[in-house]
Amino acid sequence: MTATPKTFLVCHGAWSAGWAWKKMHPLMSKAGHRLVTPSYTGLGDRAHLAQPGIDLEAHIADMLAVIKYEDLRDFVLIGHSYGGMVATGVADRVRDKVQQLIYVDAFVPQDGQSLLDFLPESEQRRMREGAQSGDGWRVPPNPTPPDTPSEDIAWLNERRVNMPIKCFETKLKLEKGPLTLPRSYVYATRFPPANVFGQFAKMTKNDSAWRYFEIDASHSPNVTAPEALMTLLETIAA
Repeated sequence: MTATPKTFLVCHGAWSAGWAWKKMHPLMSKAGHRLVTPSYTGLGDRAHLAQPGIDLEAHIADMLAVIKYEDLRDFVLIGHSYGGMVATGVADRVRDKVQQLIYVDAFVPQDGQSLLDFLPESEQRRMREGAQSGDGWRVPPNPTPPDTPSEDIAWLNERRVNMPIKCFETKLKLEKGPLTLPRSYVYATRFPPANVFGQFAKMTKNDSAWRYFEIDASHSPNVTAPEALMTLLETIAA
């Protein structure tokens, strides 16, 4: 157990929701920490609220509401994958409440950038075509990494839902300028998806404002390598 128990608040990835962090809860609890894993509007246990107007700002607002009503302060904020977009916006709005920010194989946007800005044109086109061929406003999930156990694939596929494309198109607005709070980047080195996150690994590895870490896991270590992720998060947070 670390010297002081921490509260970790997770901004989860696309197509997923708070449920995807299920394996992390007993590990955090056993170590004396609190893990808070809300779901964004339109996903997970809130999938019934999905509608075409949901965008990145809506998901930032979801997290800010959790912080307000759960009275969270001095917490560690985690952004996984798309959740890096959300976490950056959240950290901007409540800078006085976030102790530190940890990006887990996540997007790291600057002011005015959208998630699609970080993808090659072919990938942007694929996502837009995916939305158009369905209901016109939601993108089907990306495939799970090849090292995902078969029982986890069944569990994931049963719960992942299509994602409003506006979430990927919305440009982040930083209201209070660039972030200056302590930040760490965790790069998942196994089976990087089109190596989208390599650009952030390279950027943060060579920037003294960041702490840089690697994990021998694929894109969702909360599913495929929970113990290794737990050890790393404790090390960083301490």
